[in-house]
Amino acid sequence: MNRARIDRVVAAALDEDAPWGDLTSESLIPETATARADLVARESGVFSGGEVFAAAFRLTDDRIAVELLIDDGAVFAPGDVLARVTGPARGVLTAERIGLNFTQRMSGIATLTAAYVAEVAHTGARIVDTRKTTPGLRAFERHAVRSGGGHNHRFSLSDAVMAKDNHLAVLTATGLSVTAALQGAIARLPHTTHVEVEVDRLDQIDAVLAAGIGTIMLDNFSLDDLRAGVERVAGRVTVEASGGVNLETVRAIAETGVDVISVGALTHSARALDLGLDIAIDAG
Repeated sequence: MNRARIDRVVAAALDEDAPWGDLTSESLIPETATARADLVARESGVFSGGEVFAAAFRLTDDRIAVELLIDDGAVFAPGDVLARVTGPARGVLTAERIGLNFTQRMSGIATLTAAYVAEVAHTGARIVDTRKTTPGLRAFERHAVRSGGGHNHRFSLSDAVMAKDNHLAVLTATGLSVTAALQGAIARLPHTTHVEVEVDRLDQIDAVLAAGIGTIMLDNFSLDDLRAGVERVAGRVTVEASGGVNLETVRAIAETGVDVISVGALTHSARALDLGLDIAIDAG
């Protein structure tokens, strides 16, 4: 991840948590006290957010050292030590919650993503995220998806064209056919811009493909309709499945032959993992 972005987001979180300093640590902990702390897993999972965790301490006090003992994307078990922190105790205690919040959240996303990836193993389908992310934390959460073996969809509205039902309704309001309306829009775009179009019925596929798009999204299709849609597309464009995806359904969806399965739950429903910071204080 980009260090400047990490520092900007983490600094904002630290400022939110201690806008006028850490009253508790500054009043109770001697200025000369030092601390040694281990980031310990209370449950199994997939790690993500090591650099973000370290930044919370570095930005609080640059005398704090963080040693990451596990890489992002690595699997861990309960009791594993994931990182070690040493330095001025006040700073360690001030940064503790912010560092934990980020890495617990990111490791939860990575762990959930890894479960989805495992479910579709050997099918050829790729698990991707969506824009259903926490405002301001998209870069962190999408990094966590990659840590879990998943892939990223377009990062923002500025990255690619993705026409959904409401876009098409407006686009065709002048009486143009879907094909003609899409062709007109594509003609105005740079040749490097990828265009994806969402459909929710089989009978919409041919008109959309005729416009020369790059990806078609089959939204909330039944398994039978997904198979029929893949057959109709016949490899001409990338086929994405979306809607109704969970750990119980994702394997069957992948086996219909789709290329991509987008899963909003990776970021909007992941549970934060139970990680703790075990601290020992040296009074100095």
